[in-house]
Amino acid sequence: MDAKKAGLSEAKQKLLELQRSRGGFAATSTLTSDLISRTREIPTPLSLAQEEVWRLEQTAAKFAPLHNESITMHRRGPCDVAALERSLAEIIRRHEIWRTTFEVVCGRPIQMVHPAPATFRLTVDDLRTFPDAEREGQALELATQDARQPFDLKHGPLVRARLVTLHDDEHHLYLTAHQSVVDGITVFDVFPSELTTLYEALASGEPSPLPELNGQFADFASQQRRSLTHEAIESQLSYWQKQLGGELPVLQWPNHGKRPAQQTYRGAIHPFQLSRELAQSLKYLGRHEGATLFMILLSGLVSLLHRYTGQEDIIVGTLAPSGRKQIEFQRCMGYFLNPVALRADLSGNPAFSSLLHQMREATLGALSNDDVPLQLIAERLRVKPDPSRHPFFTVALSLAPEVTHLPPGWRMTYMDVESGGARWDLYIEMSDCAEGLLGRAQYNPDLFTIDAITQTVEDFRELLEGVAAGREG
Repeated sequence: MDAKKAGLSEAKQKLLELQRSRGGFAATSTLTSDLISRTREIPTPLSLAQEEVWRLEQTAAKFAPLHNESITMHRRGPCDVAALERSLAEIIRRHEIWRTTFEVVCGRPIQMVHPAPATFRLTVDDLRTFPDAEREGQALELATQDARQPFDLKHGPLVRARLVTLHDDEHHLYLTAHQSVVDGITVFDVFPSELTTLYEALASGEPSPLPELNGQFADFASQQRRSLTHEAIESQLSYWQKQLGGELPVLQWPNHGKRPAQQTYRGAIHPFQLSRELAQSLKYLGRHEGATLFMILLSGLVSLLHRYTGQEDIIVGTLAPSGRKQIEFQRCMGYFLNPVALRADLSGNPAFSSLLHQMREATLGALSNDDVPLQLIAERLRVKPDPSRHPFFTVALSLAPEVTHLPPGWRMTYMDVESGGARWDLYIEMSDCAEGLLGRAQYNPDLFTIDAITQTVEDFRELLEGVAAGREG
C-alpha cells in the first residue's frame, strides 16, 4: 500500500523510504513486556539525554572527539580470534543500540536500527616481533589512533574494536564507542560480562547461555517520551528552578589567564589512585553519616574548589543513571545517563559534616528529578549561553559502577586511551576496586597544565585524608 494512502505522516513516509533503501526494517526482539512492545514508536526518537549528546556532537565534534569512549579488555592466556569475533557479533545482534545510527527527518533526530550483521571482523595486530620494551607503547599508539578517529553518526558503525597480541599469552581488546550508545553500566558490567560469557562458551563449542533481552534501548526511548508527561516535566523543572534559580555562579578556576573565547573540548587524561586504607576510611565515615562514598567524594571536591576560589556558591556536575531505574532495561546497553547540577552553599565556611549533609540532600533531590535534560532547564531559567563554558558547571565528578566479576584470564580497565576530547574543563571519574580508589582526571590542556592537574589530585588526596582522620570539621 502506498505510504500516503495509508495515512502516514511525512516523517514516517521519509523513514519508510530510508529503511527500504537500506534493506528493510530490522526485526524487533521478542519482548516479555506487552507495555514495552506497545511503546516502540516508528520513527523511533532518541532518548532525551541521548538527544542532548547528539545535539552537542553537531557543533562540538569539529573541535575534538569529545564523545569517544574507550575501554580495554585484557586476555591472559590463549585467544581464539574466531570465537572472539563470533562473541562480538552476537552482542551486536542482541543489542540493537550497537547497530543503530541517527538520521534527521523533518528536523527531528531519529534512531535507525539496522539488521544484525552476519559476522564481525576484528582488526588484529600482532606485536610479538617487536622488542619487549616497545610492545605496550605500540599497542597504546594503535588504540589511540582508533580513539581519536571521529564517528559518523549517520552512517556508523558507532562501535569499533581492535585486538592486539603482545605475547603468546597476552592480548588486549581495545573497544571504542560513541557515548550515544554506551554508559557506565554498559562498559563496566554488561559488555565485559556478556563478552567473556559468550567467549568461554563459544570457544568451548557450546551455544550462547545468555537469555534474550526484555527490552531494547529504542523501546526505552519511546517509553520515556510517552511516559514523561507535561505534568511530570513541569514538576521536575519546578525542582530545578528552585535549586538553580537566581544568578548562576561561574567557577573562577583555573584562575590564571583568560579562557579561550570558544570552548575547545580538547582533553587529556591523568590517572591516579587513592589507597585502599583511605577508601575504607571514607566508606566507614559514610556509614556513620548516612552518606554514600560518592557523596563524600563530592563534598571533598566542593570543599577543594572552595579553597581554590574562595567562592561560596559552587556547582559541580555528575551523571545520573536516570533510565536504569526500570528493571526491563537494566541489562540493556546504551546511553541511560543524564548530567545533573549539584549546587553547594558554602557561606559561613560550614564544617565538613554540614557540607556532607547538604550534598546528600542535593544528590538525592537530583536523582529524583533526573529525567529533564539540562537544555530544558537552561531554557526555563533563560540562561544566557556562553560559548567559552558549559552553562551550569565546568567541573564534574562520578563514581563508576562496580566492575563485574570476570572469569579467570580476563580483566577490564577504562580510560587507558586518550581520545583527545573532553566534555568539561575537569572530569574526575573514580572506581572503587580491591586496590583502592582508581581515578582518572580528564582535563582540558588549553586550561590546565599537567603539573596543575597533578597538584589538584594531590590536594584532593590530602583533603580526603584529613576528612578520614577527622581534621576537616
